[in-house]
Amino acid sequence: MAEHSPPASLPTSLPGGPIVLFDAECVLCSANAQFILTHDKAERFHLASMQSDVGAALFRQHGLDPADPTSILVIDGPRVHKDSDAVLAIYEGLGFPWRLAGVLRVIPAGLRDPVYRLIARNRYRLFGKRATCWVPSPRFRSRVL
Repeated sequence: MAEHSPPASLPTSLPGGPIVLFDAECVLCSANAQFILTHDKAERFHLASMQSDVGAALFRQHGLDPADPTSILVIDGPRVHKDSDAVLAIYEGLGFPWRLAGVLRVIPAGLRDPVYRLIARNRYRLFGKRATCWVPSPRFRSRVL
């Protein structure tokens, strides 16, 4: 993947609703992005890859390095969800039956996040890395920043 140019400025207006920042080179992350787009019947979520100018700028804005993506972020207005909280926020936002995953919040983040980070650190080895970034089908392109 090519190196990023200096941080791009963010668009003057971002779409309403949560924005999911994900690693488009990661096979697992890309499959999850496709899952979100397919199962988000209310079309609440927008996605941005960390490799895109907008995604990289949003990632940097929240103090993370898009060149070393070890977390998923969900930006929902003033709230930012990271790691396992981000995953749960996504599934809760997809509606029934996916929102039932929210029951995992009974497990403290201090226990959930180390498991999330272990998978995140090893995601390329466990699930593979794409030679090129994932590109959504034309049906979903308007929801990807």
